[in-house]
Amino acid sequence: MRLLVATRSEPKMREIRHILSHVPDLDVLSLDDAGVEYEPEEEDLEPFHSFEENARSKALHFHRRTGLPTVADDSGLEVDALDGRPGVRTKRFAPGENLEGRERDEANNAYLLELLADVPPSERGARYVCVADLVLDEDRVEAFRGEAGGRVLESPRGEGGFGYDPVILDEETGRSFAELTPEEKNAKSHRGKAFRALGRRLEEMV
Repeated sequence: MRLLVATRSEPKMREIRHILSHVPDLDVLSLDDAGVEYEPEEEDLEPFHSFEENARSKALHFHRRTGLPTVADDSGLEVDALDGRPGVRTKRFAPGENLEGRERDEANNAYLLELLADVPPSERGARYVCVADLVLDEDRVEAFRGEAGGRVLESPRGEGGFGYDPVILDEETGRSFAELTPEEKNAKSHRGKAFRALGRRLEEMV
């Protein structure tokens, strides 16, 4: 079975490939592998106010472009002290429209810490959320959800992971998500939980 993963994030692609590596007879394709060239309209595929709607929008778009079974996820961070923000705005949370990659991650982390500067540790609860939508055809769409709780640190820690990982504490280990090994992170993370559920579904199909 060939499965297209609708993301242009290399770190996310690596994580997803690792999580799905146990599924037999599954060929996990990136957009580049499938020859899907970038189009500006991709920037407008997540206009909705829920992770579920955004994931479905992306998965359907790339399924229509390729005809392949396609999975897309929308993931984000919900912070209690910010009434659930940044939520679906997680990637573009900090001001500055032209920031990308590590520069964008660092700006988002700095902005989050600035907003929480006066919030005590006991009130810095947060959770990662991931919703992955699998599109087999127009009439068969399945959703898989994963969550990972934590707490926002007062300063970044660790060099691994990406996104908000340096500033989110995994309270069970006492380490930030950026301090976890890839295996530890995939076992605990929101994306790991959602894509393992997806993997179990795929094993029923292949």
